Amino acid sequence: MSKVLLINGSPRENGNTYRALMEVATTLNAEGVDTRIISIGKKAVQGCIACGWCGRIGACTFRDELYFSIMREIKDGIDGLVVGSPVYYGGPNGSLCALLDRVFYSLGHLLQYKPAASVVVCRRGGATATFDRLNKYYTMMNMPVVSSQYWNLAYGQSPGQVEQDEEGMQTMRTLARNMVWMINNLSGQPQQERRVWTNFIR
Repeated sequence: MSKVLLINGSPRENGNTYRALMEVATTLNAEGVDTRIISIGKKAVQGCIACGWCGRIGACTFRDELYFSIMREIKDGIDGLVVGSPVYYGGPNGSLCALLDRVFYSLGHLLQYKPAASVVVCRRGGATATFDRLNKYYTMMNMPVVSSQYWNLAYGQSPGQVEQDEEGMQTMRTLARNMVWMINNLSGQPQQERRVWTNFIR
């Protein structure tokens, strides 16, 4: 059975972001895909300090359970990834970005060629900028980005309001079905050149 990991980037474990992700997960389940949602919660999240230790030991040097719960899911084998976030000042939740920086820097090689999608919930504006920021993680890691019938966003402020956004909820269901299609139809990996690293000094 295929498996998709969903990361809830909202500190509200049962808020609108979670409910939008649940719409995705419920549709994935109906299509025969196993799912797990991990919420970042309310605890402070350590950001990446670019120490490079993850390249030597195979995991982030910071030993928090949130990171390791995601690492275990990835190493156990997932077929797709969905990351959801509310909009904070026109961007994703800062705690979520701190976590994703560490996850993608240390485990990105395990995520290559796995379909990925972003889900964004906002009260009024900033959704497309947040959507773009989250998708940058995937496009740097050779991950196919799963699209939908519209950008993967929904509207709501008070918990539960997002479920009144009929188009938003339909977009989540379409996203889930498109992810299943990609998981079932993408196979193998293209041949890659040896990676070249440059900067603007040399």
